Amino acid sequence: MRALVAFLDDAAEREIRRLWQTLADGGVAPAVRRFAPHLTLAAGASIPPKARAAVRDELALLAMPALWLSTLAVFPSTENVLVLAAVVDTELLAVHSAVHDVLAGKVRQASALHLPGSWVPHCTLAEHVPTAALGAGLSLLHPVTPVRATLGPVAVLDTASGAVEPLPPR
Repeated sequence: MRALVAFLDDAAEREIRRLWQTLADGGVAPAVRRFAPHLTLAAGASIPPKARAAVRDELALLAMPALWLSTLAVFPSTENVLVLAAVVDTELLAVHSAVHDVLAGKVRQASALHLPGSWVPHCTLAEHVPTAALGAGLSLLHPVTPVRATLGPVAVLDTASGAVEPLPPR
C-alpha cells in the first residue's frame, strides 16, 4: 500500500512520540513506531509518478493548514487502532478534496477510508491493540492535551517497507 502523507512539524512530532512512549511504558504499544507521525491524505495500491507530480503542482497552489489533534478515539476493527483525531475545518477539507480531485482515476485500488466523505483525519497512536488493552490505552492518555500541528512535507509512504518517497521536484 502507498499512502500520500503530510508529516508533522518538529514540536508536534515530539508530542506524538511522547504519547507513543506513554503507551509503551503502560504496556499498550511498542515504544518504536514504524513511521514518523503523519496525517494520511490518500492511499492505494499504487500512486503513479504522473499523479505524484500533479499532487505536487496542486499543493504548490494551496496553503497547508495547521490543525489541532485533539480527539482521543479508537477505530474498532480487526486491527483496533488508537488515534488522535484532528478537528476538521474547511481549510483541511479543501486540501484533502483538492488532493483527491487530482488523484481521481489515477490511483490503483484507492483506499475507501481516505476518500472524501469517509476520511477521518488523524495521527495513529497505536495499531493492533488487543481489545482488552483498549481501555488501558485510553486511560493512559486521558485527558489528552490537544496537539497543534503544522503540516510539513508531503511524501508517498510505502506502508510495507516504511520507505518514504518525496514528491518529485519541479
